[in-house]
Amino acid sequence: MAGKSIDKGVQGRKIRVLLCVSEIDGHDRGLKYIAKKLAEAGMEVVYISYKIIEEIVDTAIQEDVDAIGISSSTGGHLGVISDLMALLKAKGVDNKVVIAGGIIPTVDIPILQEMGVGRVFGPGTHGHEVVHYILENVAKKTIL
Repeated sequence: MAGKSIDKGVQGRKIRVLLCVSEIDGHDRGLKYIAKKLAEAGMEVVYISYKIIEEIVDTAIQEDVDAIGISSSTGGHLGVISDLMALLKAKGVDNKVVIAGGIIPTVDIPILQEMGVGRVFGPGTHGHEVVHYILENVAKKTIL
């Protein structure tokens, strides 16, 4: 990642990332770690927790984020993320990079990717992996 500047990541501004935990999840330790790593890399981080899907999507729109990261550790990830992706599409904001993290069984990862989640990051993921993924994929979405 050395040498990559993200000062003007998207349309002359820093990359903006919304990190969230849905209302049915109470574990956000990993998300706070990722928030810190993204901020250290120069991204603007909007962090919300314990919100319903409509609030998450409304925040993504209001904050004009480039990426959305949602964490799940309670097993409700398939329903929550399905609802999130459907509402993003319904509101015309299905051009965001979406990532997921937390305790997600590997068997569910292809299902989430079919829904439109770009990548799932599990426990023990290094922050630089998330930073690199967002940098690379926000740039791809911007070019398209």
